[in-house]
Amino acid sequence: MQNNYKPSSSKADEKNSSRTVGFVLVVALHVGAFYALQSGLAKTLMDAMNGPLEASLIEEIAIEDTAPPPPPPEFEAPPPAFIPMPDISVEAPAPQATISKVTAVKKPPPPPPPPKVVPPRSNPRRPITQPAYPTMSRRLGEEGVVTLLLTVDENGRVSEAQVSESSGFERLDEAAIKEALRRWRLIPGTINGKASSMQFRFAVRFRIEDA
Repeated sequence: MQNNYKPSSSKADEKNSSRTVGFVLVVALHVGAFYALQSGLAKTLMDAMNGPLEASLIEEIAIEDTAPPPPPPEFEAPPPAFIPMPDISVEAPAPQATISKVTAVKKPPPPPPPPKVVPPRSNPRRPITQPAYPTMSRRLGEEGVVTLLLTVDENGRVSEAQVSESSGFERLDEAAIKEALRRWRLIPGTINGKASSMQFRFAVRFRIEDA
């Protein structure tokens, strides 16, 4: 005996029927909505949902004037931080050896030695004579020492005579000058061994006891 019961096929028929019913309901809802729109029902529903609109004025809120807040306290800026600079040593490049032309420098010649000067002096062969004592000076008792500045030429002759220091009496000074120009002969002075004209000082004393 065979069992021909098929439970699976009956369940499938139930699912198909429920789907058909749902589809019919969705179609009916769309048709009803379309009809409501056409008949103005939709507008009535929208007015009912929105309700009456009321307009009212909102009073302005007065803002009380309040004093401004106090300024923030002033803060003194701290001094800038001292940052010591690091010691940086820079090495200079070593100088490059250069070859330059060396020229011999001639040394200047040494200065000549100072000239050897020998002043005029008395000649033993012709000694200096004492001037004649003026008669008036002797009567008046005039005495003194006169220093003469003599110019002696290359031959030893006195070419010029003048008073360097007076005796205090003009007659005595003149007597000494006349004697030197007339009779005195000296050994001339020399420069490096050569006779030259130069000046020479000589003192003459006038004293009555020696006259």
